[in-house]
Amino acid sequence: MFRRILLLIVLFPMVIEAQTGPDKPKTEPLSRILFVFDGSQSMFGKWQSDVKINIAKKLMSNLLDSLATFDNLQIALRLYGHQKQYPPADCNDTKLEVPFADNNYEKVKNRILSITPKGTTPLAFALEQSAGDFTPCENCRNIIILITDGIEECGGDPCAASAALQKNGIAMKPFIIGIGRDFKDAFNCVGVYFDASSETAFQKALNSVVSQALNSTTLQVNLLDINNKATESNVNMTFYDHLTGKAKYNFIHTMNNHGLPDTLVIDPMLTYDLVVNTLPSIRLDSISLVPGAHVTVSVSAPQGYLNLKIGANERIVKNLQAIVKQQGKSQTLNVQSFGESKKYLCGTYDLEILTLPRLYISDVRINQSKTTTIDIPLPGIVVIRKSVNGFGSLYLEKNNTLQWIYDLRENVLQETLVLQPGNYKVVFRSRNAERALYTIDNSFTILPGGTSNVNLFSY
Repeated sequence: MFRRILLLIVLFPMVIEAQTGPDKPKTEPLSRILFVFDGSQSMFGKWQSDVKINIAKKLMSNLLDSLATFDNLQIALRLYGHQKQYPPADCNDTKLEVPFADNNYEKVKNRILSITPKGTTPLAFALEQSAGDFTPCENCRNIIILITDGIEECGGDPCAASAALQKNGIAMKPFIIGIGRDFKDAFNCVGVYFDASSETAFQKALNSVVSQALNSTTLQVNLLDINNKATESNVNMTFYDHLTGKAKYNFIHTMNNHGLPDTLVIDPMLTYDLVVNTLPSIRLDSISLVPGAHVTVSVSAPQGYLNLKIGANERIVKNLQAIVKQQGKSQTLNVQSFGESKKYLCGTYDLEILTLPRLYISDVRINQSKTTTIDIPLPGIVVIRKSVNGFGSLYLEKNNTLQWIYDLRENVLQETLVLQPGNYKVVFRSRNAERALYTIDNSFTILPGGTSNVNLFSY
């Protein structure tokens, strides 16, 4: 029995790891649709075969029956203009009648069927209040479908209300269905407008809106090489919400088993800014998708490799790095370690190698799918010993001038430095020496792979 228990203890963490490992697909987000429905007095107006409210009830009822077949979906209902009789106008007349919940389609349908239009049209206020209808959720798509037969009647600003919802990340750009006549000019700034000037158009608009809100949209990103072929891959791509600037997706680009860029499934309700995290990164703004369709985006991203080496033996130098900058730019692009090869966009770069003394290499060209190797001379080592603490500096002797390299540490009696091959001079004075004539200078030479000992002893 003890052996069986021990076996379970050993195996259980393995099961947990398998379920939460890096290859497990991300959970599909929950779609939440809030219907903001017009219950104002004007919905009693005659429209084709009946009054508007009766036609809207019938078509909404049919729609809700079809939504009940969708997985991973919740709906809610907010009404406006349905509680207080007009006149007088009550510009606070809106209420969340059915909150979000699983399988609440019958509740929403029954509440719509029971509406008796009464009041005015406080569209902006209804949109503002809808912000509280979406409870906090880490993995949700929040969608608003506004159904109205008129424009704002309370002096509010539906455009500003919609922008606030989107900017604060509460909901995506709303869908608006205008019943009876074309209100496009009034609602273009609010969201995606659908004209329902007839019963048939209303039904088509409802179906189209739901299709756009719920159907999957696929995207293919072609990372093009220098020959405009989609051969580049294995780089992270970040998709940002164009309006809020928040990162929505991260995908490491890959090729599928057909040798084509892999297909991504992303939300069609947003406009995206794409950043391909190459060195340097590439940005493509305002990517709009077509709901339910496959969209291909091409980005020019030709790349090659930069390889950094130190002579024939890199063991003498640990953690040596180089600052990489695009030619003509002062900003550091990357700090690359020696002994590694790194991908960069094709172009010309400048290097500052963090040796003593610094090495500067300009006009380093990176070509498509090629490796550019920078091989610097093997350095040497100098061991500087002092008998007393004091003040000193290290200089490179070049063309009869001294070029400052390094200040000795005042309170350290021995220092070991890795230096590039060349001729050097150390200048030193003891802390206790009160006259400048006691300054010591000592010249030495560094050979590739060699060691020099410099003694700065005061007598």
